[in-house]
Amino acid sequence: MNNNRSTHSLLILLMVFVYCGPLCSQKRKTNSFPNIIYILADDLGYGDVKCFNPEGKIATPNLDTMAANGVKFTDAHTSSAVCSPTRYGILTGRYNWRSSLKSSVLSGYSKSLIEQERTTIAEMFKRQGYSTGYVGKWHLGWDWEILDKNPNLQHDKLSAKPKVNFSAPIVNGPSTHGFDYSFGFSGSLDMAPYVYVENDMPTAVPTKSTVSVDEKGIWREGPTSDDFVHANVLQDLTDRAVQYIDRSAKGKSPFFLYFPLPAPHTPILPTTEFLGRSNSNMYGDFVMQVDDVVGQIRAALKKQGIWENTLLVFTSDNGCSPKADFEELAQVNHDPSYTFRGAKADIFEGGHRVPFIVEWPDRALKNSSSEKTICTTDFFATCAELIGYPIQDTEAEDSYSMLSLITGEDNAAIREYTVHHSINGSFAIRKDNWKLIVCPGSGGWSYPRPKDIKQEKLDLPAMQLYNLKEDIGETKNLISEYPVKAAKLKAALKRIIFDGRSTPGVNQRNEGMEGWKQIEPIIN
Repeated sequence: MNNNRSTHSLLILLMVFVYCGPLCSQKRKTNSFPNIIYILADDLGYGDVKCFNPEGKIATPNLDTMAANGVKFTDAHTSSAVCSPTRYGILTGRYNWRSSLKSSVLSGYSKSLIEQERTTIAEMFKRQGYSTGYVGKWHLGWDWEILDKNPNLQHDKLSAKPKVNFSAPIVNGPSTHGFDYSFGFSGSLDMAPYVYVENDMPTAVPTKSTVSVDEKGIWREGPTSDDFVHANVLQDLTDRAVQYIDRSAKGKSPFFLYFPLPAPHTPILPTTEFLGRSNSNMYGDFVMQVDDVVGQIRAALKKQGIWENTLLVFTSDNGCSPKADFEELAQVNHDPSYTFRGAKADIFEGGHRVPFIVEWPDRALKNSSSEKTICTTDFFATCAELIGYPIQDTEAEDSYSMLSLITGEDNAAIREYTVHHSINGSFAIRKDNWKLIVCPGSGGWSYPRPKDIKQEKLDLPAMQLYNLKEDIGETKNLISEYPVKAAKLKAALKRIIFDGRSTPGVNQRNEGMEGWKQIEPIIN
């Protein structure tokens, strides 16, 4: 009797497993950590994406669809108005100016900017069981094997032309900073050397030197591998990203893919399929190709059946470059900077306010728009909260989680202050609707540039104060009308700089404090 009862119970348990197994497995998969993909466009303006600029003349159907199925952030900012610094902030959750790079950008031959002991977001993901991949434009420096050991050579200069052993692996690159798989190139698409590096090894030794002096397709002279064709790079990288998604979807672990694009940065080289499609100019065509890349990534996720539980982020590394030809685009009534003053490199909003979209079908809000201020440094803390990673005092010092804004669990502001930074190292600080700029002029490439102020002996106030709610175009400097408010903002900026962090925690050290001339106006 007991044996029959035991056998009967065993049969029932077996039937439950057979019929419920797939459901239980599906539930377990749904509740697991999501895959995460971060697509970073290069020099794409806020006004270049149709869902952010309804009056824009460039069609971006894939980005518009992504926003309709997710959350768009209308007050999102990069930590810098130029390339390398913003990328540092994304991967470390730390303001870029805390590193040794106080202004400008790196070259294609620069050494690694990220300190070896610094935790990157890729390392965080690996500790939580993720597989990690990077495909695209690195522009954070890595160490080539340099053959000419002349100590006077300045490899950080864009004009540098050192001799490199391209048969040797690079050091202190993506694999050093947490990426299991990597494929990309060292600088921007207009910075030599033009060589792909896969898993720390150049894919080919360059056999020629190329240069382009076309007005929009320009790139600097330098060694070029046979497998590196400038006009094909964007699609080559997209193919690699799709391949990574296809492989990773079959794995047992969730994955993180960092996919920084080289477009629509110069050289502006849309493929034949996109030439003339935007009815604006070649830059507009290139923007449409970037939009198509997003479409290919979303299609790959759907094909692999992992779209619902993948958190997909799309943004840009700074505002649009003047190389897009604003005057030409104005002839079709298109403004890449939307209603904002300035463009790439500037401390004004056009330099660092960017489109920012998050799509996550399983949990994110749908067709939602958030006006809360966020920064690209916030990606680290957001993912840490999502996957249960305890951030240490020495990690992500300027990162705030925006997970509640993505899921709609809480609509409270996540930041009290946000610090902005221009190409020449000038600072601005934002709180609510008020923005204090601690320099005269743009601090970048828009008039009045620092050299315009000097050459023309312009008599401008040392600081600028704007109420962005009433004056989004930053046209009326209120510094003389609200000196107390300006003083409070300046004091807050000074504290954030010298504390080594803007989040709660033990004070930390900034690199390169000695001789840091850009903080003199803040100290005095």
